[in-house]
Amino acid sequence: MFQITDPQQFEAEFQSSAVAIGKFDGIHLGHQQLLHELVDYAHESALVPTVISFDRHPLALFDPENCPKPITGAGQKSQLLDHSGVEVLLNLEFTSELAGLSPLAFAERHLVPLNTKMVFVGEDFTFGAGGAGNIETLRELGMALGFRVREVPHVLLAGRKISSSDLRAVLDKGRVDLAALMLGREHEVSGLIEHGKKLGRTFGFPTANFSRSSEGYLPADGVYAGYLVDGENRYPAAHSVGTNDSVAEVPRLLESHVIGRDDLDLYGREVTAVFVAQVRGWAKFESVDALIDQISQDVAKARDILGE
Repeated sequence: MFQITDPQQFEAEFQSSAVAIGKFDGIHLGHQQLLHELVDYAHESALVPTVISFDRHPLALFDPENCPKPITGAGQKSQLLDHSGVEVLLNLEFTSELAGLSPLAFAERHLVPLNTKMVFVGEDFTFGAGGAGNIETLRELGMALGFRVREVPHVLLAGRKISSSDLRAVLDKGRVDLAALMLGREHEVSGLIEHGKKLGRTFGFPTANFSRSSEGYLPADGVYAGYLVDGENRYPAAHSVGTNDSVAEVPRLLESHVIGRDDLDLYGREVTAVFVAQVRGWAKFESVDALIDQISQDVAKARDILGE
């Protein structure tokens, strides 16, 4: 997939495009349906399947304190778009200038240089300053600027549309199993393994400690059954998400124990934690012995969930 940050870069490399516009946070089943229609149409029409997306949530600019954390990091999103068949990603920096563009200015600056012939959007799509433009606005602009618009319906789960905000809420409850239904795949967090305090090793349960800069939304604090993926290797694992709440302002961390293995050297490796199901919520323990006993139970339950 070819990644650009300026639509003018498109003209030098390609001809005409079919375009999907959106944040695509999480690349859930609703996003996947839109991307599927984009790619199919582009191939049938000899167009380049292209996505226009944004580097951050609008609230990162307008209300940073209440801005939700991304479900997928930039690297994860790029990989998922690439696997979907997207050939060009125009990743725009969401600035006050971009946010202030009128619908016409947005189309002229970002769709015309891509020589856009068809635009795919979700049914609640808005664009332009203050969300002034909607799908009908886009269709009217298309008549003047030479492109058509296809509205892609929401994908429903149990009668409710799948959305990034609902996906985030499900993860906040620890329901990674429901998240998998919304994603069409298991939820993942990817990052670099760093040296930790090595307390798990002294308990007989060594853990791989993920960097704080890892990509992917951390589900609710607790213990999860899942897998640790290192290149071509996929190991059954018990993941722990949480923090030492006796220390103020310590960030939440992810640690993974590979079940049945204590010989792996993962330091400095880029790996992925795959979440299958929650084993239990977060808890505090009065003694080390109580903690070790609970970890033993957690690992046994994780092994059972995974069928190991």
